[in-house]
Order: sequence, then structure tokens, then C-alpha cells
Amino acid sequence: MNKDQQEIRKKSPIQIRNKKASFEYFFVDTFTAGIVLTGTEIKSIRAGKASLVDTYCDIYNGEVWVKGMNVSPYFYGSFANVPSRRDRKLLLNKREIHKLEEANKTPGFTIVPTLIFIDEHGRAKVDIAIAKGKKEFDKRQTLREKQDRREMDRAIKHF
Repeated sequence: MNKDQQEIRKKSPIQIRNKKASFEYFFVDTFTAGIVLTGTEIKSIRAGKASLVDTYCDIYNGEVWVKGMNVSPYFYGSFANVPSRRDRKLLLNKREIHKLEEANKTPGFTIVPTLIFIDEHGRAKVDIAIAKGKKEFDKRQTLREKQDRREMDRAIKHF
């Protein structure tokens, strides 16, 4: 990920994160994908009404699909609202899909969405990561590091 991509994510007014994924997995490689949405779904995401809890990606017939992503029905929508937890197609190029297929076949690896954001053109994008599951002691280590960072930040603020 280059600096321009990081700046776009920081400037995005909407950043829906999968906080549990960073606790449960080590991220090996990340990709940015477009997502196929209906009109009312994009309006809900722009309102911040989406969740990535218990979400994962799967590959069918050379296409990547995100499963379990919750996009709440748009409040002002009518008959155009769709089910909130439907499968949604991700837009990647063939080379990226091939990399994801190879990683998904490897035991211990999975594909997890980590962030939904709106790019500079107003389109919803999803960051997905090839992830390897953490063991129990790795999770404790992550919590310790997080706590140490907080303490260091507090110490710096007091000076």
C-alpha cells in the first residue's frame, strides 16, 4: 500500500473497521477491492450503517464474494431495500483473484475484510487481507503490546 492510498483512507469520512479481525489474525497481504452494491446500500454505508463483524470472503467460479457483511436497510428506502446480510461480489483483477485462491487453498489461511471506506470518487471500497489465525499466546501478546503503547502515549502526554 503506497502513501497515496493511505492518505485516501485517512481522508475518507466513512471508515468501518473489523477490529476483531486484527485481534484474531495476522495479516499476510492486503488488497483493495470494489464492491457491488445497490443504490440504497451505498446510501446506508455513507450513513455509517454497516458492520464487518463475523465477515469472511469466499471464492466461487473465479469471483470473490464477501459473506456475512451487514448493511442496514436505508431508512428512507422503500421496496428497493435488499436483505441486510446478503452475499456481495467484490471487484478484483484476475491476478489478485488468483493470489487469493492460492492462499485460500493453503491450510490455516483465510480471507478477511478489514475496512470499508469511501474513495475520492464516492465509491465504496473494501480492504481485504490474507490472514493466518493467531494462537492464544499470540492474542495475549497483542493485548500486552496494545497496553504498552497506551502507557507510552500517556507518559508522553504528561511531559
